Amino acid sequence: MSASTIMSSNDAHKASDISLRNHLDPSQVNCLNEAAEHPLKSILSKDEPAADAYLESDADAQLLINVYFNQTTRVRSMVIHTKEPNLSHAPKSIKLFINKHAIGFEDVEAGEEQTLELSEDDVSQGKPIALHFVKFKSVNSLHLFVESNQGEGEEEATRIDRIDFFGGLNECVSISPPHSLFL
Repeated sequence: MSASTIMSSNDAHKASDISLRNHLDPSQVNCLNEAAEHPLKSILSKDEPAADAYLESDADAQLLINVYFNQTTRVRSMVIHTKEPNLSHAPKSIKLFINKHAIGFEDVEAGEEQTLELSEDDVSQGKPIALHFVKFKSVNSLHLFVESNQGEGEEEATRIDRIDFFGGLNECVSISPPHSLFL
């Protein structure tokens, strides 16, 4: 499913949605196959990342980004941005997984909640990418497997300048009966 098809929905990014970046657990955020000089944590902090910070893959175009939230969230959309002139290094094919305790490259062949095919336009403008809300309404962890980049095998490294997640926090609901029932 292409991101532009997904974006036709009015539910892509609601005004009530908040950035969930402040609700990440930074001690657990990690990325497999990241270049040591351009790690995920440089772009995924509570503050706006530095202008020259970006995530870059190391050995090939694939990345496995693992983000953990400090409470259960509803993830409605995400933004992935790669600055020009680096668009051939921007992510193209991404598989999304949720609520895994640990995930490695051997775990990404099947079972994804959603697959995205991003265009250069999606990533150059940092357009909100709508997620299948029903599948992402109770998320403790989100795992993004970047399978390929816009270079279609001609670019070794994948680059992401900014990433953010939007939605809301799941409210705690008391399931205890009202006290008047026990009078």
